[in-house]
Amino acid sequence: MDGSIDNRLSEALLRFGSFFSCPLFTESATGRELNAIDSENSKNLQNDVFRLYELEKDRVNSDHPYAKFFTGNKSTLLEGTKRQGINLRQELVNFYEKYYSANQMSLAVVAPQSILQLKEYVSEAFGEIPNREVNPPEDAWVFRIPPYVEGKSLVPAYKHVVEIVPIQELRQVTITWPVVFKSKEERDDYRLNKPNYFVSGLLGHEGSGSLLSYLKEKGWANALGASDNADLSDFVTFEVTVELTNKGLEAIDDVCEAIFSYVRMLREDPIPDYVFEENLQLDDLEWRFTTKGQPGNYVQSLVSAMDKYPPSLYVAGPRRLVLKETESTLISSDEPRSRFKSTEQLNIIKNSCIDFISRLTVDNSFLTVFSKTFEGKTSKVEKWYGTQFNVRPLPVSTLMRWENSAPALSIGLTYPRKNVFIPTEKGLQVKKRVKPADPTMLSFEAKMKPITPPAVIRDDGKEGKWTVYFKQDDRFGQPKAFLIFQLLTGELYSSPLKASLALLYQMCAADLLNEYTYDAGLAGLSYNFQVLPRGARLTFGGYNDKLKEFASYVSSKLARDLNDVLPSSDDEFERYRDNLLRALAAFKVKQPYAHAIYYSGLAQQPRNFEYTNEEIVNAMQSATRQQLIDYVKNIWASGKGEALIQGNYDKKEALDIVDTIDKTLNFKTISENQYPERLKALPIPVTTAREDPVRIRTSEPNPSNSNAASQIMLQSLGTSEKAHVLIEILSAIIEEPFFDELRTKQQLGYIVSSGVKAVEQTRTLSLIVQSNVAPAEKLTTSMLTFLNQVRENYLEPLNSVDIELFVKGLVDRRLEPDKFLAVEVTRNWSEISNGRFQYDRLQAEVAALLTLSKNDILDFWDNIYGSERRMLVSEVVPKSGPATSKEPAVTNGYSDGKGNLLLGVGDIERFRADREASRSVTMS
Repeated sequence: MDGSIDNRLSEALLRFGSFFSCPLFTESATGRELNAIDSENSKNLQNDVFRLYELEKDRVNSDHPYAKFFTGNKSTLLEGTKRQGINLRQELVNFYEKYYSANQMSLAVVAPQSILQLKEYVSEAFGEIPNREVNPPEDAWVFRIPPYVEGKSLVPAYKHVVEIVPIQELRQVTITWPVVFKSKEERDDYRLNKPNYFVSGLLGHEGSGSLLSYLKEKGWANALGASDNADLSDFVTFEVTVELTNKGLEAIDDVCEAIFSYVRMLREDPIPDYVFEENLQLDDLEWRFTTKGQPGNYVQSLVSAMDKYPPSLYVAGPRRLVLKETESTLISSDEPRSRFKSTEQLNIIKNSCIDFISRLTVDNSFLTVFSKTFEGKTSKVEKWYGTQFNVRPLPVSTLMRWENSAPALSIGLTYPRKNVFIPTEKGLQVKKRVKPADPTMLSFEAKMKPITPPAVIRDDGKEGKWTVYFKQDDRFGQPKAFLIFQLLTGELYSSPLKASLALLYQMCAADLLNEYTYDAGLAGLSYNFQVLPRGARLTFGGYNDKLKEFASYVSSKLARDLNDVLPSSDDEFERYRDNLLRALAAFKVKQPYAHAIYYSGLAQQPRNFEYTNEEIVNAMQSATRQQLIDYVKNIWASGKGEALIQGNYDKKEALDIVDTIDKTLNFKTISENQYPERLKALPIPVTTAREDPVRIRTSEPNPSNSNAASQIMLQSLGTSEKAHVLIEILSAIIEEPFFDELRTKQQLGYIVSSGVKAVEQTRTLSLIVQSNVAPAEKLTTSMLTFLNQVRENYLEPLNSVDIELFVKGLVDRRLEPDKFLAVEVTRNWSEISNGRFQYDRLQAEVAALLTLSKNDILDFWDNIYGSERRMLVSEVVPKSGPATSKEPAVTNGYSDGKGNLLLGVGDIERFRADREASRSVTMS
């Protein structure tokens, strides 16, 4: 929300405050919310996260509130309450009158007004919330009802394993340790000292000598993570999760023993002081150079912190480590901290970690295993999500083995080496001092002034090697930079096989470089390597102090030392292929609305820019290690280089960096006629209002998902700023009434949304609905009915004030100052890589917005929904449930685009070929 307008902020706060001071709780609103809850629950039934979460709750003491069903549905909220003689609406009122009390609520407001002004707004908007002087609801159970009690849970916890059949192709094992607190003081100390942060950083480390490094070496794991999970007033759960290979699935006991070996090292060999010092340095680095983000995220963080930290730590509490100076005093300064203030302060953290580690025992743990191999072998079904699972006690012999796990050093486990990527104070100096402008003080004219664009500092010509763009940071004043290098070539993505080999190489390289790059990531450096339809791209970013050396090393490995970034055996190759095939298989269990979006997007993409999921899977299944080796040898062979260097560098340093990367990549040049073509969206055929539009009907690939979905897209081929902002104005105008009509009034489903999508210069207006109660045809009909009424109901009634408000919203969004260097870099690179070089695009679109009239909006609508109606409907039909309908045919005989425009999944390839030919004829 634009909070810079006083009356708008005041009105918004008044409305928000009324939700709590005088809610209506009408019968109709209660019924609508009930339908929304049930629809949301239906959406989540095939979600592994929700299914696992419910089983986690089943392992908790049934008397503890955490054990209750998480989201609710019609069965619990309507049928269940009726059976008990409970009036649902009255129960809501009773709940409100019992628990909604000012003394149990927190409020955070982030806005540009003065504190004095905000206090007035808050007092007026929230002052009427009653203070019932009630005690916290948790007083009835916290530190009274133990969360884990043997024999008092639906599913046993300690020293038991739960084996779950997942929806996705997951293969993982998790060890969970409940950390139960005896008092509020103990819980507060945990939050202030954050021992879990230090311990998870060690268990989850990915460098040399790490637990993950050992598990990968054994061929047991692909990834590992360690962190808190459940977070309540009386306990948290700490978890280590390992994503397993097929070999690892057969060696779960060995995997778990390795985890306990690392825990044994933590317990028996003191954590080195430099580990604590480095964590403090890295944390402080992030704190010093943090940049204002989105106010929505910030305000949520603040209001959550108000319930967990004392007032002096509302901002720092969730963001900083080492929040105590002594046992009795909290930190009180924002000054940089490169080391602990005192031995006492260090010992507070060390002792907290020792206590935390002492809880990570075999007896205090339980296991969860996900695998499709359990399918057909389970004996239990979870009540709410229908999850199939087994539960069994862990054998005493296994527990004893873990209790007496091998010494860490005997299997190569060690503490992380010192991090050489942490920038020095000298390296953190900013080369060009800037004074960031206060965005609230900038005039409209100042905001309309284009930002200084990158300059070409090296141009070897069309047939030469490089074109290099550079901009020294003049806006953010931080010691950071980004380096982007792209090698244009059309050979890397020219077939499904090459596209699948590109995915394999990206995964191999990232994995095999990880021991080196992990420390860099901790120190604020990042890299990304992609093989794209138009070539290969390398992106580096972070603190510039050691960025050049980091980029040089990674580039050298990718371009020269190929044996270091390729699988060394067929077994290792198979591990990577299996990992990717499982990720691709996840497509089948995505939500139906995601499938609808996928197929509509596919229909607008040229075939050599996006291959189907099935094509990639088939190609990957037949790929060999030798093919991958041969493919990689040619990635950097030839092309045209483009680069953008932006941030805390000067021109000389930028040219030096490019010279270094040029020598490393050492590619041959190509001629201009060998440059790969740029992406252009395929045009959807024009149909009149009396003709059926292009309609893709597909079966939902997940037979257990009973939701239907439909998406309607209206394509605009206009490339001018005016065409682009007109479709956004239309989207803004219909967004709220579309949601209100199809979700609130018609109650068609939980997922109802609209917006604008872009494929290069082409824009599409997208409307989508997913439903568990109405078939796809009904959803499409309802959306078409809405669209047929757009002109009469929402466009013709517009007056000048209405249009001005919509325009202002889009103008403000475009003129909002960038908060991060990365945002400006991304925008600049988009202009460079797409060959448009319109760095003032935002200002040009604002200028176009300010000229719009009502007639412009009406004419544009008459064009995209009338004379130039390029409409595509994408429907997904479930195989069962109330929303099912006639099963779509795989093919409907599409041939030339002149007759039947009803497409099955088997017709999309031919449709795309036809659209490519049509575009070629149009262009010629």
